[in-house]
Amino acid sequence: MKIAVFPGDGIGPEVTREAVRVLQALDLPGLVLLDGVVGGAAWRRHGHPLPPQTLETARAADAILFGAVGDFECDRLERHLRPEQAILGLRKELGLFANLRPAKLFAGLEDASALRPEVASQIDLLIVRELNGDVYFGEKGIRTLDDGRRQGWDLMSYAEDEVRRIAHLAFRAAQGRRGKLCSVDKANVLETSQLWREVVIEVGCAYPEVELSHMYVDNAAMQLVRNPGQFDVVVTGNLFGDILSDQASMCVGSIGLLASASLGSDQTAGGTKGLYEPIHGSAPDIAGQDKANPMATILSAAMLLRHSFGREAEAARIESAVARTLADGIRGGDLGGSNGTRAIGDAVVERL
Repeated sequence: MKIAVFPGDGIGPEVTREAVRVLQALDLPGLVLLDGVVGGAAWRRHGHPLPPQTLETARAADAILFGAVGDFECDRLERHLRPEQAILGLRKELGLFANLRPAKLFAGLEDASALRPEVASQIDLLIVRELNGDVYFGEKGIRTLDDGRRQGWDLMSYAEDEVRRIAHLAFRAAQGRRGKLCSVDKANVLETSQLWREVVIEVGCAYPEVELSHMYVDNAAMQLVRNPGQFDVVVTGNLFGDILSDQASMCVGSIGLLASASLGSDQTAGGTKGLYEPIHGSAPDIAGQDKANPMATILSAAMLLRHSFGREAEAARIESAVARTLADGIRGGDLGGSNGTRAIGDAVVERL
């Protein structure tokens, strides 16, 4: 079990440390941890956010546990040297095209959600976000118009095979849950979304047992607040998925609770290479202060065991330990508590 550990910047090393402690507490046979540097830390040491040696480590590993990247001091660097290029580069080089982001309210955290308790308690959904297309990877630039004005531009595009492979994965995920899939797009104004919808409908013919629906992204954002319980699995593109998954984090109480898996095959469990990370950023303003909530990273480690190694029992143990920790009132500052990063990690390990 070779796991590459890339802590990154800001609070990344702190939250990753606690997730590693949890993995080690399970006493997994054959566990090997491979260290690597990414983001601003890698730029300072090697002159690039994703140096060749780190990429080589990623390729040699069975799975990657990733912290966070982002450093205010690197904001003025050329775009290809900024810390965020580390995660984009890993997705591209390893072919990680599907991002799974579960959102479920833990019992006892109803008061932490921005929603009414009776609404928040219904949240149990999975957002499947396409990772390798859309405006994030399209052509882009800044040009000068004939009248001298500057204009920024970004190309949004999807080829039908890119939509088809993420759709298959989303339908299979829905098969393993409640059998409902909602495809989110903006087909009323975007040609890219029109193709997206057509291909998803085509793929849906192979999954008659899954109930397929479609929703425009603006309505989806509203419904996620109004009636989140209606959603089971949501599949959408890179840009829309980025926004909706962050919105979902506040519906369940904190961005510090949401894990994610980035997968490189159409499998959703057992034996597929993946990168696992919390969806929050590097939060450099609280780095080194023992204030970060490590639970999203710990839950990402659970997803790692489930999806890359098929170890459902151990993944469930971690998730249960996190749930019990929260139920016992052990919370970080993001949830209105006073427990530090290390104390939260101690509590989860103890409950394992």
